[in-house]
Amino acid sequence: MYRYDAIDKEFVADRAAEFREQVNRRLAGELTEDQFKRIRLMNGLYLQLHAYMLRIAIPYGSLNAKKLRKLAYIAKTYDKGYGHFTTRTNLQLHWIKLKDAPDILEHLAEVEMHAMQTSGNVIRNITADPYAGATADELDDPRVWAEAIRQWSTLHPEFTFLPRKFKIAVTAAAKDRAALRVYDIGLALRRGRGGELGFEVMVGGGLGRTPYLGPTIREFLPTRHLLSYLQAILRVYNRYGRRDNIWKARIKVLVASLGAEEFARQVEAEWEKSENEPVDLPDTELARIRGWFTPKFATLPPASEIFEQAKASDPAFARWTRHNVHPHKQPGYAIVDVSLKTPGLTPGDITSEQMDVVADLGERYSIDDIRVNYQQNLLLPHVRLDDLPTVHAALEAAGLATPNMDLVTDIVACPGLDYCSLANARAIPIAQDIARRFDDAERAELIGELKIRISGCINACGHHHVGHIGILGVDKKGEEFYQVTLGGSGAEDAALGTMLGPALPADKVAEAVEQMVEVYLRERTTGERFLDTFRRTGVAPFKEAVYADAH
Repeated sequence: MYRYDAIDKEFVADRAAEFREQVNRRLAGELTEDQFKRIRLMNGLYLQLHAYMLRIAIPYGSLNAKKLRKLAYIAKTYDKGYGHFTTRTNLQLHWIKLKDAPDILEHLAEVEMHAMQTSGNVIRNITADPYAGATADELDDPRVWAEAIRQWSTLHPEFTFLPRKFKIAVTAAAKDRAALRVYDIGLALRRGRGGELGFEVMVGGGLGRTPYLGPTIREFLPTRHLLSYLQAILRVYNRYGRRDNIWKARIKVLVASLGAEEFARQVEAEWEKSENEPVDLPDTELARIRGWFTPKFATLPPASEIFEQAKASDPAFARWTRHNVHPHKQPGYAIVDVSLKTPGLTPGDITSEQMDVVADLGERYSIDDIRVNYQQNLLLPHVRLDDLPTVHAALEAAGLATPNMDLVTDIVACPGLDYCSLANARAIPIAQDIARRFDDAERAELIGELKIRISGCINACGHHHVGHIGILGVDKKGEEFYQVTLGGSGAEDAALGTMLGPALPADKVAEAVEQMVEVYLRERTTGERFLDTFRRTGVAPFKEAVYADAH
């Protein structure tokens, strides 16, 4: 993974020291909360319902053992012994005391981490395909480009006060594991006609109050022009983005109002004007960055007798490998998904003890490489086939081996009204109710791929718009109700969900999900996923099942 140079280290340490001074002024009463708010948000510190929340940046979801152990230490020492991974691959700590925040930032700086640009109207944490560098279907390692964007965008003076927050995702495979079309900018590496690498550039995606899928504004941008083209996009947005209305300030609204073709024309014109600016990376700097993303794999046979025997003798291990273990580009290795979705617990939560377990496994069995994905799980990207039984046993002992990747209990949920002051309703209890109802590994396997996404408010931190089943909490005269959408997808077949019908009370949501699953099992044809069946039948049979008693 990428390592800071001396300038990076000094900069992050200085930033932490500066924040300590500002916190001391706030504690001494020299700054009011209104005066301090912008300062703390620029350092990832939010004030939520019950306490301060610190959002820690994990660029392109990449960790090593040292970093994860430090996060475990911070959670145990300064929080309640756990953290929450988000759909932005960040880690949130929800019970922070203001007086401790400077100490936490200094601890983060020691392991080349920080909380900058996890809030505010800036370019936020850059995300990427969590299988980067491990999967055979990628054209290049997208982390190289994500790191280049991270360096270019960190405290960029021109883009420090954008009209609204700004999010960028990068992939290099045909399968979209990063939800490109719901980002302000989505970048997909493609191969040009002459074999040159370039990006398909998508702009103007986003969820929230007005969801949009980002249209492609350039089919092919040579990689050498990446940063100058991003600069042109952001300049157009900075110039014309709505600053008078927070609900219309995101770039998705600008692209939709201008139209993708006109927006692309303006970006191209801006790009041509900056042709002679020294923005793009020189080859030497790109090579330096790339050098940090070249793990040394052992030469191994493509098959493992140990692995095959374990599958044959242990049904639980075999089920786990079917759902949580995936092919690796290197013979003799596998990609291992680590589930943070034990039914009945909070999706995305992980204890300090579990962080330490994953850190140990990553260091010993995954070339010291650990990832976070936007579906609130972790993964070990480089595990030898021979080591899979040992890794499974350790994960199982730690409560991290639920065999449910992309199944009905692999639910994405925001913290909702249990923590967040913006929420209208709780998300966590709804996720727990649904997961408990489907807590049968054989039944979940029978159902197959089914992505449930839950948000506690219209800001859509749980990505409900792109769930196969999406659930949105709403407030109806002080009571929590939930709107349901069907047919969304954040993958390469991206789609926004269709409204099922009137909002449901909290105690009816899990039952409604079960009714919709029964419709799917009845209606599906051979090989169809839930999403495929919905697209073939439409919403009518699902709506009839859920609202039958209302007629």
